Amino acid sequence: MAGMRKPEIEEKDLHGFKHFKLLMPILEKLHTDGCARDKAGNRILHYDQYAALILLYFFNPIVSSLRGIQQASALAKVQRLLGCERAALGSLSEAARVFDADLLRGVIGDLLERLRPIQKTTAFDEIKGILTLVDGSLLPALPKLAEAMWLDEKNRAFKIHTHFELLKSVPVRMDLTDGNGNEREVLENHLQKDRVYVMDRGYAKFTLFQRIFEAGSSFVCRIRDNSVFEVVEERELSREALDAGVVRDAVVRFTGGQAVEAGLTRPMRIVEVECRPHRKSTGHTGRGGPEQGDTILIATDILDAPPEIISLIYKNRWAIETFFRFFKQVLGCRHLISHCSNGIEIQVYMGIITCLLIALWTGRKPTLRTYEMICFYFMGMASEEELLAHIEKLAPQV
Repeated sequence: MAGMRKPEIEEKDLHGFKHFKLLMPILEKLHTDGCARDKAGNRILHYDQYAALILLYFFNPIVSSLRGIQQASALAKVQRLLGCERAALGSLSEAARVFDADLLRGVIGDLLERLRPIQKTTAFDEIKGILTLVDGSLLPALPKLAEAMWLDEKNRAFKIHTHFELLKSVPVRMDLTDGNGNEREVLENHLQKDRVYVMDRGYAKFTLFQRIFEAGSSFVCRIRDNSVFEVVEERELSREALDAGVVRDAVVRFTGGQAVEAGLTRPMRIVEVECRPHRKSTGHTGRGGPEQGDTILIATDILDAPPEIISLIYKNRWAIETFFRFFKQVLGCRHLISHCSNGIEIQVYMGIITCLLIALWTGRKPTLRTYEMICFYFMGMASEEELLAHIEKLAPQV
C-alpha cells in the first residue's frame, strides 16, 4: 500500500559477496582519492568502499535507493567483506561530489584487459581495427532534479555518449552531457587509434571523418541520400553481396562544399544496401522522423573488405541499441541515486563495470535473463549450482 515503509535490509537478504573479490583489488587504487581535503583525517567512507556499495545497488534489487545503500553499509557482513563502516546518508551524498568519476575509467580499462572477445564472428577477421559502435542516448532525469538544475523545458535530460566494442559486447567508454550535447563533437574529442567507428546518419560529418583518419582509425557510417560525390570505380557485385541485399559498391570522392572544406580528398567507398522503407506517418500516433527509401548509403574508408561485410558491420550497430535498453531498464539507471553531474557519472561508470563483471563471470554478453539470474543468486533465491547451470545453457556467441 502507498505510504508503507520498505522493510529494513538484513544480512540474510544479501549473498554472493565472494564474486566481489575479483574487483576489490582493482578498486583499491581509488582508496586515497578525496582524502586531501580531509584535513582532520577522520574520513570513514573511501572511494573503493563507495564504489563497492554501488555494486550492491546494481546486483541486489532489494537495495533500491541511496537509503537502501546506507542500510546495507550498517550490516556486519557488508562491513567485513567490503572493508567499510556504517555510512551516513550525508557521507554518501558527499561522496558523489568528492570522488573523481574519471578515475573509474582506469578500473574499466583493467577489466577490459581481462575480457576476451565474446562474439566469434569470423566474417570480421579481415577488418583491421577494433569494431566500436558509437551512439548517444538520453537518460531522463527525475523531475525535481530537472527543476533544480535547469530553468527551461528543453534540457531536462542527460545524454550518455557511448563507445561499445562489438566483439566483446560491452561498453568501453561513456561520456555524460546535458540532453542537447552534440554527439559528433563529443566523439571528435575522444577518438582513439586503431578503431573502426560504426555510426548512424546523425554522425555523418566530413570534418569528423577527417579527424578519424588523423587519429589513425577508420569508420563505417550511414550518410544522407543526397550526398554529393563523383564515382571513381563501380565494382561488380558477387553472389554473396547480392544475397546480402547490396545493390551497389563504388569507390568515390566526395565533392560537396563541406567535404572540400574539411580537406577530405582521399577516395572513399559507398555501399548501397536494400532496407525496409519507412514512410512518414500522417497520423498523430505514427512514427516520426524523416522518410526512408528502399536503400541506404553506407560510407567507409575500408576499400578492401567485401561489401556484404561492410553491410553486416553496419547492421550490427543495433547491438548498441539493445545495450541501451539493458543498461537503462535492467540495471536501474532510470533511477538516479545522485543529483549532481559527477555522481551520475560515477553511477554510469559503475554500470559499465557491472556489465564487464557479468561478461567476465559468464563468458557471455549481458542479457536480461542472465542479469536476473545473477540477481537471484545475490539475493539467495538461486544457488551457485543453479546459476552455473543457467550459464551452461546459454548459446555460444557467434
